[in-house]
Amino acid sequence: METETLTIRVSPEAARVYNAATAEQRRKLELLLSLKLTEVARAPRPLEEVMSEISRTAQARGLTPEALESLLQG
Repeated sequence: METETLTIRVSPEAARVYNAATAEQRRKLELLLSLKLTEVARAPRPLEEVMSEISRTAQARGLTPEALESLLQG
């Protein structure tokens, strides 16, 4: 898959998690972000609505910063 480098702003916690991840974990996170960005671009809904839905779903599934870090470490 062809890729391009992108610079985005994230929270300090998100940056810490990403920077602490292994190369394989980073690759997975980058793929996930790429898929989500593509999904948003194709969605007929406003970006803000999609982002709110993603956040609500993650929280409902128990994805806290600690849980995310645990997933990345596992």
